[in-house]
Amino acid sequence: MLLSELSSGQRAQILDMAALTRPIRRKLMCMGLLPHSEIEFLRQAPMGDPLQIRASGITLAVQRSLASQIQVEVVE
Repeated sequence: MLLSELSSGQRAQILDMAALTRPIRRKLMCMGLLPHSEIEFLRQAPMGDPLQIRASGITLAVQRSLASQIQVEVVE
């Protein structure tokens, strides 16, 4: 499943970020979006972009185009 496919309130674990370019992946990792870390999808903007997520105790806004390149697994 892709990060962009989550619904509000869903929690997931990041599986793979390899589809992102190296500079973007590095920037997201510096902000706390790490492989195998747990995230929570909070909401999306009224027009559907960006998406707001919580990871490692911080809240991030991520463009839908980037979120659609991050593989996640839903955590129950």
